[in-house]
Amino acid sequence: MGLVDLFKKIEPDKKNSPFLHTAYDAFFTFAFTPNTTTKGGVHIRDGMDLKRTMVFVVIALQLCYLFGTYNIGHQHFDAVGMYPGFLEGFHLKLGHGLIKMLPIFIWTHVVGLGIEFWFAAKKGHAVEEGFLVSGALIPLIMPPDIPIWILCVSVVFAVILGKEAFGGTGMNIWNVALLARVFVFFAYPTSISGDGAWVAGFTEIAPGAAVDYGWAHNVFNSLFGWMNLDTFNSTAVIADGYSGATPLALAYQGGWEAVTEQFTVAHMWWGTIPGSIGETSKPLILIGAAMLLLTGIASWRIMLSMVLGAAFMGYIFNAWDATAFMSVPWYYHFYMGSFFFAMAFMATDPVTAASTNTGKWIYGFMIGALGLLIRVFNPAYPEGWMLAILFLNTMAPLIDHFVLESNMKKRLSHA
Repeated sequence: MGLVDLFKKIEPDKKNSPFLHTAYDAFFTFAFTPNTTTKGGVHIRDGMDLKRTMVFVVIALQLCYLFGTYNIGHQHFDAVGMYPGFLEGFHLKLGHGLIKMLPIFIWTHVVGLGIEFWFAAKKGHAVEEGFLVSGALIPLIMPPDIPIWILCVSVVFAVILGKEAFGGTGMNIWNVALLARVFVFFAYPTSISGDGAWVAGFTEIAPGAAVDYGWAHNVFNSLFGWMNLDTFNSTAVIADGYSGATPLALAYQGGWEAVTEQFTVAHMWWGTIPGSIGETSKPLILIGAAMLLLTGIASWRIMLSMVLGAAFMGYIFNAWDATAFMSVPWYYHFYMGSFFFAMAFMATDPVTAASTNTGKWIYGFMIGALGLLIRVFNPAYPEGWMLAILFLNTMAPLIDHFVLESNMKKRLSHA
């Protein structure tokens, strides 16, 4: 108890220094678990609180962070035709990935947590820290070369209009991380669409385009040179024939054959492809999903029904077979894009998803079916899950309302 007492002695005065007290309270409640447990005839008897629930989600995302950071570097060197093996040039790929990832991660949290702390100080209550999960998700769903100022504007939009305007953590009706992405998509579409958005570190994505290295690369060069390792080559250019196209873009242009001409199924499954930072490696995403299921944080009903919805719509498209994209085997839609990431970490958000068991089945199934419908029919939105989840977030209360109304009518009929 000595450490707790020490922290309590340095607690700022809430009236004289509201912002300092808010920051102190946020750190104190994050560092120390509750010292009481629920008593009586209820099913919850531990000291688990909202912050520790959020930490479990953040932990489940760490493998995506590790792989995504390294894949940024791997895609960069694949573009210049250097170190083609996944583990070749390991230090350079990791270094380049860190140079791109760290500013995105840091600025996301500085802006998002700063807004949350300010609102908490103004309201005079403890920091809810609902941004812990949103702040961990936003960098993973962004392109690796997104301009930092656009990222910051999108975080401001998502946190203020998507959460604080509704009353804060637990009151928002839309997934905050997806709001940040959808803001970038509609306000600055060239930063998050097209072949040039998914490979970082070039002046442009075109054969012969030069690399765009900065001071951070020079710092790594000094370190790598001292260690007698290969260094970043500032004269490197993009190799002839490289396009930076994602599997989804290729599938829309020429169907599954066009995809397999450039990527193998193994590439898409393991995630060594261009794409959003944390959404490419399916096995690592599924490990995170399993962690959420085992801890009871995420709903297996939503995950399973979303798979069934996407498979159902994919099977209909295969039977229709009117375009090259429709002919893509339905099960390969799970290999392309961010379906599993959306399923595991976006659709299962307990605040914005349906809350009734029957509602969760309807909610997940509709996301899977509608998302694939948007993906195939509208080339402007190759990743339909973003819009599908936000739309079903809006409809979730209505779904629960009708489920509850139906349940009450059934019970009344037996009364």
